[in-house]
Amino acid sequence: MANLFGKLAADTLGLSDIGTIISPQDFDKVDGDDYIMHEDGEKIFFVIKSKSDEYVFTNYGLLHVDGATAVSKKRVVRRYDFYTHAVSHVTLETAGTVDLDIEIKFHFGEVSFSIDVDKKQLELLKDLYKTLFEIGLLQQKNQTVVNDGLLSLKMANEALGRNHLDGEALDIIKSITDYNFMWTKQLRATYHVKDYTTIYEKYLNN
Repeated sequence: MANLFGKLAADTLGLSDIGTIISPQDFDKVDGDDYIMHEDGEKIFFVIKSKSDEYVFTNYGLLHVDGATAVSKKRVVRRYDFYTHAVSHVTLETAGTVDLDIEIKFHFGEVSFSIDVDKKQLELLKDLYKTLFEIGLLQQKNQTVVNDGLLSLKMANEALGRNHLDGEALDIIKSITDYNFMWTKQLRATYHVKDYTTIYEKYLNN
């Protein structure tokens, strides 16, 4: 009973939510490792673990293991892939004189995260901050290129539609449709990046 009240008190005070950055040699010991797509080349680069949560950052995105509290041991696993979720609003809040923790905040798509970390690990958290910030910038740049490319394709099709075309109408329509599909597919394949290993290695391997 005393142990339960101790856990409840820690949750109330927020002490149980202060996360610890896990060393790479212990990545295979975290719960999130069981849900990584190792078969598809997914790799863990950064882990923050508190008493109730794990935040596992991989070359493909974020795996959040939302877990046990003082009164529950239920675990919920959620994935946020870079391919489908843009990273934005990345901020890092350092500790004041009496603070026990520092805080990193960011969005994956429309989902916001705020993670408290032991202030003794500030230097390590700075590396994650820089990694997420650069990934967000690259995603934004790539999306601009995709949008510009799609707009250019639309303008070209509209211009084509205003001119007389010789030949069988169905053949022409099929050729234009096939070209538009392949061009759009290639554009998205090039600029909707799935794997951000190079950015992780830039900041986390120093």
